[in-house]
Amino acid sequence: MTKKFTILLVDDRMENLLSLEQMLLADNRAFLQATSGNEALKQVLKHDDIGLVMLDVQMPDMDGFEVARLLKANPKTRDISIIFVTAINKDEYYVLKGFEKGAVDYLSKPLDINVTRAKVDVFERLYFYQHELKQAVRDRELINGQLERFMHVVAHDLKSPLSGITGLLLLMQEEEEISQSAFLSEYTSMAINATSQLSDMISSILDYSRDHQFRHKEEDVDVNELLQQLIKLLFPPAKVDIKVQDRLPVIHTSRQKLQQVFQNLLSNAIKYNDKEKTEIEIGGKSDGDFYEFYVKDNGPGIEEKDNERIFKLFEKVDNDDTKGTGVGLNILKLLVETQGGKVWVESKFGEGSSFHFQWRR
Repeated sequence: MTKKFTILLVDDRMENLLSLEQMLLADNRAFLQATSGNEALKQVLKHDDIGLVMLDVQMPDMDGFEVARLLKANPKTRDISIIFVTAINKDEYYVLKGFEKGAVDYLSKPLDINVTRAKVDVFERLYFYQHELKQAVRDRELINGQLERFMHVVAHDLKSPLSGITGLLLLMQEEEEISQSAFLSEYTSMAINATSQLSDMISSILDYSRDHQFRHKEEDVDVNELLQQLIKLLFPPAKVDIKVQDRLPVIHTSRQKLQQVFQNLLSNAIKYNDKEKTEIEIGGKSDGDFYEFYVKDNGPGIEEKDNERIFKLFEKVDNDDTKGTGVGLNILKLLVETQGGKVWVESKFGEGSSFHFQWRR
């Protein structure tokens, strides 16, 4: 079934509505009419498939500018395209006022039939492009959800036998024949480290898949309070000094997702620091629709060639297989990017790193 392009025509004179509808008639179009601003708002709230509003400016009681302002103020209706239809648009003041209220185009009376049809055709094509894009996003999210559930099941099934192998290796390590042999003891320790690495990796995958499989509600999160609680939970050693910038924002977001990002960065800053005294600084600043946070440390730093690579799955900053799984920073990157932000690192090798990420406000 072909989807209709629904156009809401708003004018206080019925003859204008009938004339405009006749001008724009097409097989794939449906029309709604309103003879006042109040009636137009009711029609928009009643029908959730309106693709375009053609709005007369000069109407009694509530003019077109006020109708547009109210539509743009409502999250449910702010994306609807609006064309102002008016006889006074030649005055620059009214043109600018219309765009300020959310109009995307203007038509002046008397209407030119070819120009009017051409402009409406453009908005119709844009509407269907946006509809196709939204459907593609929904399809992708469905597939991603299925993959995440599959990943969760596989990781969960791997964890149990792996725990058994680790336990068996620990028991073997205590055997006299192995403990007295440097060769066997070394290889047993290597096997234990390898299974521990794999267990950590599977735990990271489980955390990520669980986080995406069960979507967390959004709430007002006081970032200063979240960080103070998180620092206590991490039990940092006495040599670790963590400073948190005053007056970090309150953000309406998923507490668990934001905490997971900070926890990953703080844990790494503590775990891999090579200095006698670990110094960590947390802060941020406003950045348009986002808040840019940073976690800065005085650790070993990262070579410039590795700045991008460390965020890829299973990539690590060095060849030491005992350090990290190469999963945590990739999950962090996914968490940040799923809500539109970016993550990057600024570092000087041997002196420390500063990890930055954007989080939607």
